[in-house]
Amino acid sequence: MAKLRHVALIVNDPESSATFYEKAFGMVRCGKARRGIYLTDGTMNLALLRKEGNERIGVFHFGMWVDDLDEAEKTIQENGGTYLAGRPDATLTTGHAEESNSWYECKYRDPDGIVMDITHTGWAGAVK
Repeated sequence: MAKLRHVALIVNDPESSATFYEKAFGMVRCGKARRGIYLTDGTMNLALLRKEGNERIGVFHFGMWVDDLDEAEKTIQENGGTYLAGRPDATLTTGHAEESNSWYECKYRDPDGIVMDITHTGWAGAVK
């Protein structure tokens, strides 16, 4: 089965976007694109590409699996990200305690307004 290892984002300023993802998630630069910067977390690559012509900024959303949700939220906000929604309690939603750790996420926007899901417990079928 193929593994997701790359997401490309159209951004206004690749340099400022790279700085955000470096500081918020500890990603590191791994290359330059004709119109932007490549970052990696060691498994997944993120291409930050400068907007050209009539392109629209962003993607629908993407997910980041973090070790500590509270710390990630704090770091995101300290670096220009904004809270959107989330922190669902799956136990309350489903009524089944055994499902309470099956997934858990909240949504943020990066400085360009791109939506991201943040989780510390992952998503069904995903492997950290």
